[in-house]
Amino acid sequence: MRRKIVAGNWKMNGSKDLAQALVGDVRSQAASLDNGVEVVIIPPAIYVGDVAAKAGDVLSVGVQNVGQWASGAYTGEISAEMARDQGCHYVLVGHSERRQIFGETDEIVAEKVGRVVAGGLYAVVCVGETLEEREAGRAEAVVASQVKKGLAKVGPDQWQRVVVAYEPVWAIGTGKTATAQDAQAMHASIRKVLLEMGAPADEISLLYGGSVKADNAAALFAEPDIDGGLIGGASLIAEDFVSICRSVPAST
Repeated sequence: MRRKIVAGNWKMNGSKDLAQALVGDVRSQAASLDNGVEVVIIPPAIYVGDVAAKAGDVLSVGVQNVGQWASGAYTGEISAEMARDQGCHYVLVGHSERRQIFGETDEIVAEKVGRVVAGGLYAVVCVGETLEEREAGRAEAVVASQVKKGLAKVGPDQWQRVVVAYEPVWAIGTGKTATAQDAQAMHASIRKVLLEMGAPADEISLLYGGSVKADNAAALFAEPDIDGGLIGGASLIAEDFVSICRSVPAST
């Protein structure tokens, strides 16, 4: 049975006060969820400790990025081992903002994924096409390439540490959202690529991200290959975020 996951990516937002108030509110509301969803908070790295201290055993904690090295003279970077040491279970890898703004390639993504899964953490590997690529009819090919290259270093016994998040670049922070049918089609395509790679595709959780909100989450999560969501702005409002978590259908 695939895990149902809703993860909140705070991006470069937050404060100690927000970590106290927001995480406390999310934890208290999420404690009553009965649909089996795993709720994950992914703050800026500097607030991971504050979030972990407040999360209790109700919430899981992640970090937005790690370096592709185990340790060394890489000023400003943190390692997968450091993230685990601070109580993280999840690491975002290859978010489109990391790819576009910081120049991360599929090869760098693969190195990071390798470090994350070898370190006993879950890699949430982000893939997605631009509007230009979609309009050119290349969306599935682009995403398939990102999946194959980004997961190239995952060993046969490490697939249980992989989560794939499909985030169409044109829908991130724009208010635009892929239709449930379009999102399902891409998730099914990703699962097919995973199967071709020799992965246990039916056991890997696939998340949708891209302007997911309380009013569109249920339709997206009802699709058979969508196992939850990676949430941006809505994760900064406890009621909205928990409402999205509540929209995940119960496991059967």
